Amino acid sequence: MDLTADFFSLFELPRAFRLNLSELDSRFRDVQAQVHPDRFAHASEAERRLSMQWATHANEAYQTLKKPLERAKYLLHLAGHDIQAENNTAMPADFLMEQMEWREAVMEARGGRDHHELEHLYLRLQNDIRSRYDELGELLDDRRNAAEATDRVRRLMFLEKLLYEIDDALASLED
Repeated sequence: MDLTADFFSLFELPRAFRLNLSELDSRFRDVQAQVHPDRFAHASEAERRLSMQWATHANEAYQTLKKPLERAKYLLHLAGHDIQAENNTAMPADFLMEQMEWREAVMEARGGRDHHELEHLYLRLQNDIRSRYDELGELLDDRRNAAEATDRVRRLMFLEKLLYEIDDALASLED
């Protein structure tokens, strides 16, 4: 095994956004079985250290590939496209307006302790995100359009954060 191999190669998977997640799980378990530190308990210090590095690398790879947003960012990174999340926050005006409307609706529902409305918003946003991931799969796997995919990833980062905020609002009402 090669510690410099990309995450897809590590699990012998195609370099694609659309992954078979059960296959990823299976390949991860296979790799973990080979490199788990418990297998090297009686090995030399160097072998134990290497096994720990491998186990860490495999865990990082698995965590990245199993989450669609992280997988998309990683694919763009491999293609040489920096999403510039930290220093490029420019977004189209219509997307920003949509974000403001979502946030206002969440604030109102949270302020009114309207559990039903928050659940409704959560499900609507989940469906929106799902369709955007379908589009992202087409951009990355079929059209190989990294520039447009980068824009969609940046938008999905906003939407995933909003989904987390709705989930947090729902949890706060349950406390």
